Amino acid sequence: MSPDLVHDLMQGPLAIAHLGLEDVMSGARSSGVAVSQVAFQPPAGGDPKRLQKLSALRKPKIAEAIDQANQQGLDKLLAAQPQLVGVGIAGDWIPGMEADLFLHAGPPIEWARMSGPLRGAVIGGILLEGLAQTPAQAEQLAAAGKIRFAPCHHHQTVGPMAGLVTSSMPVWIIEDLHSGQRSFCTLNEGLGKVLRYGAYSPEVIERLGFMANILAPILSETLQAHGPIDLKMLMAQALHMGDEGHNRNRAGTSLLIRELAPAMVRLKRDSAEIAQVLAFIHSNDHFFLNLSMPMAKCILAGVEDLPFSSMLSVMARNGTDFGIQLACLPGRWFIGKAQDIEGLYFPGFSKEDANPDIGDSTIMETVGIGGFAMAAAPAIVQFVGGTADDALETTRRMGQITIGRNPIWTIPQLGFAGAPTGIDLQKVIELNMLPAINTGIAHREPGIGQVGAGLTSPPWECFHQAFDAFYEHCQQLKEVTNATD
Repeated sequence: MSPDLVHDLMQGPLAIAHLGLEDVMSGARSSGVAVSQVAFQPPAGGDPKRLQKLSALRKPKIAEAIDQANQQGLDKLLAAQPQLVGVGIAGDWIPGMEADLFLHAGPPIEWARMSGPLRGAVIGGILLEGLAQTPAQAEQLAAAGKIRFAPCHHHQTVGPMAGLVTSSMPVWIIEDLHSGQRSFCTLNEGLGKVLRYGAYSPEVIERLGFMANILAPILSETLQAHGPIDLKMLMAQALHMGDEGHNRNRAGTSLLIRELAPAMVRLKRDSAEIAQVLAFIHSNDHFFLNLSMPMAKCILAGVEDLPFSSMLSVMARNGTDFGIQLACLPGRWFIGKAQDIEGLYFPGFSKEDANPDIGDSTIMETVGIGGFAMAAAPAIVQFVGGTADDALETTRRMGQITIGRNPIWTIPQLGFAGAPTGIDLQKVIELNMLPAINTGIAHREPGIGQVGAGLTSPPWECFHQAFDAFYEHCQQLKEVTNATD
């Protein structure tokens, strides 16, 4: 620095922009110097082992292979054409589904470790299937190992909150026209005391009966008359109308009704039943969530088994554990403890009542919706907390940990920029920045239901385990090993 420049800088008041420990600037502040503290975290949280691995993965041939794989994954994700093609019975359509198999949200778990809302959903499922007559009998049956449990994700399925799927339940059938991949999800029950939040009272079972005997058959016949519905384009419209696709689905549900109603009212059905079905959908702003989730699962299935890719293909939680999967290591779970949720509670409830994070609905964040598209839905903050500026900032931050953007799912509030898409494990580790998730809150005890909604993030253990496994995966590949010699 030249003496003249130093002289010029020393004229007038001093101001310092500081990156690092805030206490270092205490002397300057006490002297009256204006200090602007810049938020800063060292790469990988300053962990020397992870920094060393990040450096090894940045060697030219390795980095090129990873970048190519990630671009290939993003291209596949963007090329997917998920369509709603029908409604069927889980036992008839879901691969591997059997009468004694109950599917649930999140990574694998057994009865003894299940959270309250998941236990409540299992009890309700047993009662629904007629395997027990009372909740006490249902608990005994589950505890005795008479019911087999498996993650929805192991069967091309997703489920919100507890995510329970039994063989007799009706499910949406989604098909990707590009790959032929299918995915499935149950129909949404609405809010309040519902099975997915762990409630199993007679009114819950009665509602499920209506959904199986009236709602599902009418929807099935309607879709046969209407033909497939392009869910990707419907989601694009919903984002422009104020949805973010996870906790706000009002626009998506309304658009779905517009698609289905003309064909539905022409069915040779009892007009009272059709009116009941339309009223049920109209009263449930989250009805579209159970379509957008299998849409996201169908899209992400196309990136699985993609060597070298550091893209996430699954994020899911069961109320006890949070698990993630990588595109390059399909089917392998990396698991940490399900996190608490900061949010807003219904009258009469508080954080002490809340169960930790639960549900497969984080598939929305994994595909670039939900918390990643909060900028599209400033009204969501009235439900999950924060401000409209927070929603904008969240989407901007998530753009730092993704591989690219989705040119179909654009966000008006950000100048029609595409939603951040394709979570990159390496960027999460390097920037020390976890994915943002907005979600509902279930009561920790079975049988009560939803008590609020809010914001959370996955536990770091998932990503640290996944990063170590990703590094080892890359080292084991011959081409990469040779490149590191």
